[in-house]
Amino acid sequence: MSDAPAMRMTAIEWFLLFVLGALWGGTFFFNAIAIPELPPLVVILCRVALATVILWFFVLAGGIKVPRGRSSWLALLIMAALNSALPFFLIAWGQIHIASGLASIMIAMTPLFAVVAAHFMTEDEHMSPGKVAGVLAGLVGVVVLIGPQFLEELGKDLLGQLSVLGAAVCYAVSAIYGRTFSRRAMAPMMVATGQMTMATLILLPITLLVDRPWEYLGASLEAWGAVVGLAVLSTSVAYLIFFRILARAGAVNILLVNFIVPVSAILLGVFILGEVLTLEQLIGMAFIALGLALIDGRLFLRQSR
Repeated sequence: MSDAPAMRMTAIEWFLLFVLGALWGGTFFFNAIAIPELPPLVVILCRVALATVILWFFVLAGGIKVPRGRSSWLALLIMAALNSALPFFLIAWGQIHIASGLASIMIAMTPLFAVVAAHFMTEDEHMSPGKVAGVLAGLVGVVVLIGPQFLEELGKDLLGQLSVLGAAVCYAVSAIYGRTFSRRAMAPMMVATGQMTMATLILLPITLLVDRPWEYLGASLEAWGAVVGLAVLSTSVAYLIFFRILARAGAVNILLVNFIVPVSAILLGVFILGEVLTLEQLIGMAFIALGLALIDGRLFLRQSR
């Protein structure tokens, strides 16, 4: 048995996790504006390409060390495929065939996959009853929050559902793999920049071949403004926070954001769009809060003491 200390979330990491949830929750707003006018692959490519430009500006302006070795860039290529290009594509393709609510529930299974994978692939994130119970409680919360009626669609379009589940597995594995960058002493800013750079190189030929983005240059300013919002807030800033939490708190903890994203999306709808908060949504949020507390464990440890 390893003596490596278990990775925990401090108050700062919890704060950043909720900020990250809000940033990724905003993705639904930006996509709702952009997708009706722009194909998904075009939106994804513009999102990562613009984020790449923004992040490189800060890397070069801040004098951050840029890796030179092939192994570092190969690692960034793998991270880009697992954490950006492949899951973005799988989700976009899957949502053509299944409802977004069911897709959201399936993506919320990412922490469950991560708990299992981290138990076998890491020395300091072993599975525990509290973690498993917390993940299951959070998953129940997401189902109640989004709507149990979407579970009735299970099995109706198997390929679309497997596509989104594949994205969830990619996110889980990428979070565990991403911890290797702290051992390489690579700054979170550089990891985020390198990942976006390699994701752009992966997506560029695919998008040019499939969707011919030059045909959509006449899209409205609102649509392009949403793409800018995706690139700046939901990608550039979000991935800086993502890699910062990952380096300090581990793979399972960072993926708890998948429980927070639907909560933040609903709250943004309530406070910005004037939507009404339902009893079912409140119950779902309560289950998610319970799940987060169980996974963190410290609240219940204090009570037992």
